[in-house]
Amino acid sequence: MSHHVLVPDSVHKSAVTILEEAGLQITAPGQMKREETLAAIGGADALIIRSATKVDAEMLAASTRLKAIARAGVGVDNVDVPEATRRGIVVMNTPDGNTISTAEHTFALMLALARMIPQAHASMAAGKWDRKSFMGIELRGKTLGVVGFGRIGRAVAKRALAFEMNVLAFDPYISDELAADFGVTLVNLETLFGQSDFITLHSVLTDETRDMVNKNSIARMKKGVRIIDAARGALINEADLAEGLKSGQVAGAALDVYQNEPPEANNPLIGLPNVVHTPHVAASTDDAQVAVAVEAAQLIADGLLRGEYKNVVNREVLAK
Repeated sequence: MSHHVLVPDSVHKSAVTILEEAGLQITAPGQMKREETLAAIGGADALIIRSATKVDAEMLAASTRLKAIARAGVGVDNVDVPEATRRGIVVMNTPDGNTISTAEHTFALMLALARMIPQAHASMAAGKWDRKSFMGIELRGKTLGVVGFGRIGRAVAKRALAFEMNVLAFDPYISDELAADFGVTLVNLETLFGQSDFITLHSVLTDETRDMVNKNSIARMKKGVRIIDAARGALINEADLAEGLKSGQVAGAALDVYQNEPPEANNPLIGLPNVVHTPHVAASTDDAQVAVAVEAAQLIADGLLRGEYKNVVNREVLAK
């Protein structure tokens, strides 16, 4: 019996091509509604998802033969990993595919924030010629604090060094020697918050990192700090950041992610003049979408056909 792969999210067609060439049966109609996925998952041996499909306990309970889930992206917070582990289902991600796209978007946000590019564009589009309102700052000589020094954090740091920035990094899982190899200084979080002109967040979301940017941590930051988040919206307490922006403690913020997506109409950050917004598009490049689709499809094909599972986030399943 052929293995059946269900693809309930929209992924690049290259994933389907790889799965077909591997001889797997595929259901990939494009973006599926939750009730459609719940109805179809019972016949699936594997899932390939992006961020739209929530593979929670209800979804997993509806599956009867599911062996593997591949997330075409880095974060797996839309998967109930403990429940998948309990059921013996392998969960994998694709950490490499969108690294450069996300790092470049982070840097684009930083530059837009430093030079108020969106605000200046809106002013010009409204027919104005207002040079005095958009006095920016240079990146050269400023200190960038990188919170989370994984693949994306390292790629951002590399680009910051090319702009002649001083780079501090916080990551409890790396050594001073590794940080030094990348030309950055490893510090504790208090030091990073206190010394950085720009702070960019690249941490995974855990109970410890949730709301790490809050009124208390903002109070310990440099006055006039600028904050960039293209990782997870829940790393920031949005109400506290809004207050910091209004008071001037935070000079500006650039955000690609939000606690709830799309943000509610009453989100306190929407409409503030010193905030740059994008709608969770850091990984939305043609290059990244092809890369994560290809990687996810290959992970599933290798797992189902050869029992070779890579990029596994719940490796304890393989020990069973």
